[in-house]
Formats: sequence, structure tokens, C-alpha cells
Amino acid sequence: MNKLLFSRRSFLTASAAGVSSLVLAGCDQFDFLGQRDNQVRDFLERANSLTYQAQRLLGSQQPLSRTFDESEIRQPQRPNGSTDPMTDDYLALKANDFVDYKFRVTGLVENELTFSLAELRNMPAQSQVTRHDCVEGWSVIAKWTGTRLGAILDQAKVKPSARFVVYHCFDTEGQSLSGPEAYYESSDLIDAYHPQTILAYGLNNAVLPVANGAPMRVRIERALGYKQPKYVHTVELVDSFAKFGQGQGGYWEDHGYDWYGGI
Repeated sequence: MNKLLFSRRSFLTASAAGVSSLVLAGCDQFDFLGQRDNQVRDFLERANSLTYQAQRLLGSQQPLSRTFDESEIRQPQRPNGSTDPMTDDYLALKANDFVDYKFRVTGLVENELTFSLAELRNMPAQSQVTRHDCVEGWSVIAKWTGTRLGAILDQAKVKPSARFVVYHCFDTEGQSLSGPEAYYESSDLIDAYHPQTILAYGLNNAVLPVANGAPMRVRIERALGYKQPKYVHTVELVDSFAKFGQGQGGYWEDHGYDWYGGI
């Protein structure tokens, strides 16, 4: 059985020799993942499904992501993807140093909640030094500080019908016929309540920079980088992804990436 419980990272590493023509220089190298009938994509999805099912069997044990000593932080956290949203709402908040920022909890909860950035920073804080792994093939160790998402969800009293958390963000990616696509991401409740999942407002003992997701980003430490959305303003508890994007659970998932993204 242990032979089957390999991680996505191990799988991708082992597979690299077989797809040596792919150079991990950027996300556009993975355009083939958007082809629904592609055999390589199908193989990746099967391996990802195995990882997801195996880890969810262990969900009650809440395995932790590896942590590091601060002395092992040797470079700044590399910005990636959107680094300076240009939506009107975000520009207005940034111009006032995010004083008017509001974080909301909505959807399938007993109590919809709204918090200011100051209120979130005054909650019990948690710091963790972890490794960020990008699907592009690079990693970096950084210290993140924030408040546990699970504690926020406890205050909201999640309804039994909720299955997923959707993270709504200020940034946009790409274009559709109706204009720029709103960026969103999601997780199941196990990852949302994981003890290392935080709403991060601090990076390497400083305020979270705009390029890294200010004023707030989600850290889901046992997932690849694209599962850790930046510029988050709302979390919505839902039972389905049907009404969001193309219904796959995230912007990148709508364009061919797998949903779980676990490592």
C-alpha cells in the first residue's frame, strides 16, 4: 500500500524524465493540460486523484507540512502570477494603505461575518516557516504570519451542507467574451480547517507586500502555489462549484489544472 501513497511532487519529479521536452520555465509550458482528451493530462489526473483519496483517508490525523528554521530563509518570497491588481476596488484600497479593507465570510454559514484588516491582525496570530512549491518547478522558504482560517469559520458556524470554501480575490486573469476573468480558488473543508491554513498578512517579519498578495492571502501549506490565492476579500462556503467560472473550482482549474493540487 505504501508504494501507492506517493505525493504529487514525487510523481512529477519521476515523470520529468519521460517528458524531457517540457522545460519548466513557466505555466504556459503546461498548456496541454487544457486538452481534455490528452493522455498525459489523463495520467496526471489519475495520479492526482490517488493522492487526494489517500490523503483524505488520513484527514482526521491532519498531517502537517514540514516547517523550517528562520535561518533557512535565504531569498525573498518570489512574486508570481498577478503582482499588482488593477481593479478599481483594489486600487482604491491600496491608495489608502488598505485601511478600508473588509474580509467577508458568506454562503452556507449561520453567521455571515465581516472583519477589518485591523481586527484580523488583533486576533491570535500564528507564524510558520514553510516551503512554497510552484507548479513551474521552483520553491522558496518563507515565514508567514496570520490568523487561522479555521478559527474564523468556527465563528461563522459552517452549515452541514457546506462542502467547499471558495476564495474570491481582487485580481483578474485572462480575458473572456465578457471581459477579464475574476480570479478565484477553492479548497475542501479539511484543508480550510487544517491547523496550518492561515489568512496571511505578514511575510518574513514584515507586512505582506502587494506583489505577494497584500493585504491578505491564503496559505494552504500542503498544496501547490496556485492553490494559495492572493488578494483575497471573501470566503464563501458552498456545496458546489457550478456557479463559478467553468465550474472546476478555480481559475487555473477552469483552464485545465487539477483541483486538488496537493503535495
